[in-house]
Amino acid sequence: MESLLIGSFQRPSVPLAAEFSPLKTSMHSSRTIVRVLKCKAWKRPGKCDSTSMKLQRQYMTQELVGGSDGSIIPTDRKLTKRFLVHASSEHPLESQPSKSPWNSVHDAVDAFYRFSRPHTVIGTALSIISVSLLAVEKFSDFSPLFFTGMLEAIVAALFMNIYIVGLNQLSDIEIDKVNKPYLPLASGEYSLQTGVIIVLSFAILSFWLGWIVGSWPLFWALFISFVLGTAYSINLPLLRWKRFALVAAMCIFAVRAVIVQIAFYLHIQTYVYRRPAVLSRPLIFATAFMSFFSVVIALFKDIPDIVGDKIFGIQSFTVRLGQEKVFWICISLLEMAYLVAIVVGATSSNIWSKYFTVVGHAALALLLWTRAKSIDFSRKAAITSFYMFIWKLFYAEYLLIPLVR
Repeated sequence: MESLLIGSFQRPSVPLAAEFSPLKTSMHSSRTIVRVLKCKAWKRPGKCDSTSMKLQRQYMTQELVGGSDGSIIPTDRKLTKRFLVHASSEHPLESQPSKSPWNSVHDAVDAFYRFSRPHTVIGTALSIISVSLLAVEKFSDFSPLFFTGMLEAIVAALFMNIYIVGLNQLSDIEIDKVNKPYLPLASGEYSLQTGVIIVLSFAILSFWLGWIVGSWPLFWALFISFVLGTAYSINLPLLRWKRFALVAAMCIFAVRAVIVQIAFYLHIQTYVYRRPAVLSRPLIFATAFMSFFSVVIALFKDIPDIVGDKIFGIQSFTVRLGQEKVFWICISLLEMAYLVAIVVGATSSNIWSKYFTVVGHAALALLLWTRAKSIDFSRKAAITSFYMFIWKLFYAEYLLIPLVR
């Protein structure tokens, strides 16, 4: 299995790469770093010192914004600092000062934190907690059995989440060197073999936990997520569905909108509480609302990555329609979803549910619109920041969903 995975991660061909100015600028920046590093490693006196300092200043001015031609360079501030610290050190690269055990542990944790894509981890955990609460009918339902069943689902799902995001990084190493150079595989902190070992280990752990728990809704949720996550990313014949905008969006829709809501609800309802499967009003609302949100996430995640996607032939909606058009499509879909949520809340017979859902969704809709009007499309950092804001709205919605009655 490991050899099959490694064999599938081939470098993609790069047609017309030499004619693509953002890539030229990004490559120029990489050469700048290398020249600075070599200069210090070989300890060339005099001219070398002034040259290296000049190159450092030149590279720092290009960080996150771009070169003099205005093209965007998706570099990362933390990695830039790390490169420049090495470059300005008086130690050759081959004999860097040894790190303390604490620093080594800190670096390892930091690399895994970035590898796990924490915004997706938080989203997965919150969604399972929220949906599990929809099955609670009375206070006595908050039993040790409930919390154990919910914890089992969260841990198994987080293991599968790390498999999926890790596999995506393994398949996108060259693209991420342009779009997300701070990720461990793209930056070289993790080797390909290390990435494969981590990904396979978490897939095995997820299935193992799902199997020993004995909940069929949980196991099928993990299995379908595994199949769709693999087909989405892995570079094998008839797969790598992320190349096709509509199919990619449907994969994310299926997992985030349908499987998470229904399967994990049924895990608590049928396996933990031993009750018959019932599609309740709050569950139908959660599935419908998250259908909008999952489509928005599927579309919006490609907006900051337009440079690398163009270079490597990923035909996302952003590449085909443009950043600004896709951005406003996403905003419109979310505002529609919030409007529907306000109507659903207003028709609730429960007074406290009506108050929280109407006021909460109205506040989120207003916050989204206010933030959207101030976006600066010329800055990748601003677009990426807005994407993370979308995830914060995603978290907030899962705080409101249990209040829908």
